[in-house]
Amino acid sequence: MMATQRTLGKSDLQVSPIAFGGNVFGWTLDQQQSFRILDAFVAAGFNFIDTADTYSMWAPGNQGGESESIIGQWLKQRGKRDDIIIATKLGGDLGDGKKGLSADYIPKAVDASLKRLGTDYIDLYQSHYDDPETPVAETMEAFNAVIQSGKVRYLGASNLSADRIVQSNRFAAEHGLQGYISLQPLYNLYDRQKFETEYLPTVEAEGLAVITYYALASGFLSGKYRGEADFGKSPRGGGMKKYLNERGFRILEALDRVSAETGAPAAQLALAWQLHKPAITAPIASATTEEQLQDLVAAASLELTRGQLALLDNASAY
Repeated sequence: MMATQRTLGKSDLQVSPIAFGGNVFGWTLDQQQSFRILDAFVAAGFNFIDTADTYSMWAPGNQGGESESIIGQWLKQRGKRDDIIIATKLGGDLGDGKKGLSADYIPKAVDASLKRLGTDYIDLYQSHYDDPETPVAETMEAFNAVIQSGKVRYLGASNLSADRIVQSNRFAAEHGLQGYISLQPLYNLYDRQKFETEYLPTVEAEGLAVITYYALASGFLSGKYRGEADFGKSPRGGGMKKYLNERGFRILEALDRVSAETGAPAAQLALAWQLHKPAITAPIASATTEEQLQDLVAAASLELTRGQLALLDNASAY
């Protein structure tokens, strides 16, 4: 079944309702395994891949750029560049002063990403982190220069404050430039508050697409971590402690109840819950096995009742 595509904010980009999170490429998946997962993702009718120039520099022996390079090799072998929407990011610290959103750095960062991706354009180029040292005017002008040169189609923002996004877009509008069309925030059943209180008014006012990261709370919402004994189940297990509290258990209990009613596993339900929120365009989620990938694929067409959505909303209320 082909995934029903959604329009990415005010752009003409049509994206699948789930974006594949490329942080696993070159980290928990080697190149061959990455190719296999990407092939299966595309075969299921999905076309949206999110990465960053810093992925996956935290893995021993890596220096950053591994994820983009793997995606680039895959695109080269498959020859499907025009069918895929590639989102990447800049601004994170790659060492040797390679970071930020200055006019000097943006063209260098875009060229480095293009080279690794083996393509001549990036569909969605996102500010990964804010650069408080650089005025928004400088950043927006530099971004628009790479748009003018055809290297970038649209701009997005990830970990910028709502205020900085508004400032950036105001400057762009006043100077006939392209502004940010998307926001990439932390959002999931557990982490709701910041997005819903700080960002949502801006998203609605600016007409931003929203592609959420940690959509499964690093795997917590898959239901596989129910206590400290489960932390060894994956490289991310150690980060689960912060979720194992009264509210976390309440969310898991609600997921279990809806799972019993629908027959769908928790991971599918957590993604489907987001897809029922009008503000969310596409959650970003990763998979390292075909089985996990099937959860992502199935979530895109899972219909939840009003009662099931209310149960999940109430259990995860902050």
